[in-house]
Amino acid sequence: MAGSANLNVMMKTARKVGRALLKDFTEVEQLQVSAKGPGDFVSRADKRAEETIRTELMAARPSYGFVGEEGTLIEGEDPTRRWIVDPLDGTTNFLHGLPHWAVSIGLEHKGQIVAGVIYDPVKDEMFYAEKGTGAWLNESRLRVSARYKMIECIFATGLPFGGRADLPETLKDLARVLPACAGVRRFGSAALDLAYVAAGRYDGFWERRLNSWDMAAGLVIVREAGGFVEPLREGGDILADGEVICGNEAIFPTFAKAIRGA
Repeated sequence: MAGSANLNVMMKTARKVGRALLKDFTEVEQLQVSAKGPGDFVSRADKRAEETIRTELMAARPSYGFVGEEGTLIEGEDPTRRWIVDPLDGTTNFLHGLPHWAVSIGLEHKGQIVAGVIYDPVKDEMFYAEKGTGAWLNESRLRVSARYKMIECIFATGLPFGGRADLPETLKDLARVLPACAGVRRFGSAALDLAYVAAGRYDGFWERRLNSWDMAAGLVIVREAGGFVEPLREGGDILADGEVICGNEAIFPTFAKAIRGA
């Protein structure tokens, strides 16, 4: 599937960074057993990845803005367009030698995410979409699942850790959803959670306290795969509030009702 020039730049960049991170990941697996531990090494890998992405994207589109997880913020000459980047989504997995993490690159135009790329180098899976042209995984067209019975569905979320304040809310969500469905997964990468909803691997996903770079690319991929994407609180703003709920069209109303406690 040939994409636009922008999409091709995004995919080429994600591949390049993915290859470098994969090398680093092999070293992290070795570092697991060392006394020094992989912490510093990973934060270096993270920063290096963002640097590479910034260099590649800014070389291709010098006038665009850029916002990255590692703190890079560039106001572009073109105020309507900016890259929203997570160089390594799933850092904790990466740090522990767990092979579930990804590079996420979104393109925003006038406040709308118009293109997204999520690349999982370990499995060599490239999820991508552009507004109006559908969602893809490598060469195959993506479609959300068609399951419509809650009891047959599996959902993904993130679980609060390390003293975060949203634990009570999440436990309430789980108390409502777990008895009604086939399972809830917590794989540790919001970008891949969204990509997996688009691919029909999960039937839905919800999470609070996310950053724009965790979600930007995934939102357009889910929508282009035929999924419903809404703010967790009706009338909210997904990227500004950092809260999202999405799912296939058939299950979305029931799923959203369970999560929202309506």
